[in-house]
Amino acid sequence: MSKKCKSFVWLHFTKKDDKTVECKLCGLKLTYHSSTTNMTYHLKATNQHFTCSYSTIDWKKLHCKDSQAMKTRLGCLSNKSDSCSDFSEFLTPAQERSTRYLKLSNDEVTRWADSFDALLSNKYGLAAFRTFLKTEFSDENIEFWLACEDYKKIKSPAKMMSKASKIYKEFIDIHAPREVNIDHRTREETKQRLLEPTPNSLNEVQAKVYSLMEKDSFPRFIRSKIYQDLLNRTQIYCQRKSV
Repeated sequence: MSKKCKSFVWLHFTKKDDKTVECKLCGLKLTYHSSTTNMTYHLKATNQHFTCSYSTIDWKKLHCKDSQAMKTRLGCLSNKSDSCSDFSEFLTPAQERSTRYLKLSNDEVTRWADSFDALLSNKYGLAAFRTFLKTEFSDENIEFWLACEDYKKIKSPAKMMSKASKIYKEFIDIHAPREVNIDHRTREETKQRLLEPTPNSLNEVQAKVYSLMEKDSFPRFIRSKIYQDLLNRTQIYCQRKSV
């Protein structure tokens, strides 16, 4: 059986003991609580232009069937900046086709800053936020939240069991490919709840990830060039339209 795929940040850290890791780049020791989020933040903080280049990765040692997908994703992210020259850059192809003639109003974009819920409830705001999180290598949080939203809509017990298992293996399990930052107690309690899943089994962990994004990622998104550039473009468009 192949080994479980770990986050790429482990290429730059050594685990000293159960609660401590050491950065291979600068030697700094960090507290480790089964999540790689603080390790990712450290890499970004110590190297503003940190990228995960192909030359630093031994893909064979990952033992992961999704290594090619990870390789492609990291290659794209390494060239992505914290700005966008066109709104279509953070739309999926389907969204881009359906919004080809869409002009977002400045009021609409401005309302995204009113609350995190206002941002997520707007599909274009959500698309911009997801793109921003990719530049921060933390898009697992929003993808997990969206997976939970889809999970709550499932009616079939069999499909619910399958979806719960998939979410746990992808986002919750220790060293999951897209592990979210949650404490040990929440992880274990969620694991027990998913043995007999119900529509509410993921509510607690989803709320914690939502709170983390609201307090941490959302303020940075509002200050980011992605949001500020979009806000400025819609403002300029409205001013030209009014002339």
